Amino acid sequence: MCGLIWFVQAVHYPLFARIEGNESKAFADEHQARTARVVIPFMLAEGVTAALIAWAPPPGVPRWLAAAGLMLVIAIWLSTALVQIPLHARLAREGHAADTVAALVRSNWPRTLLWSLRAALAAWMLVAAA
Repeated sequence: MCGLIWFVQAVHYPLFARIEGNESKAFADEHQARTARVVIPFMLAEGVTAALIAWAPPPGVPRWLAAAGLMLVIAIWLSTALVQIPLHARLAREGHAADTVAALVRSNWPRTLLWSLRAALAAWMLVAAA
């Protein structure tokens, strides 16, 4: 998910600003449908595994650190549900207005940083548990 969010942040979302006119609403709808099919299963898998690790951390991984990993997933999900999904809905409703695209790019930075922190934490837990 960390690699995917960096691609979205650095490449995909900024390109939204280049889509104009009547096609932008159709693009936004199709983007949401296609992205959901790819992202939702991986986000669910990440959530389940984070919960399982927090419930029963592997040897060498402190429970508080495993719980922090789960809290990062919850924060990412809250950002997705409360910020990014409504902005995507606005793009689908109104088209790719520059201010909405800018808000999407800007508001996605915290989520990008959270997923980066989560990846670093997951890597640390893998090393600690090995």
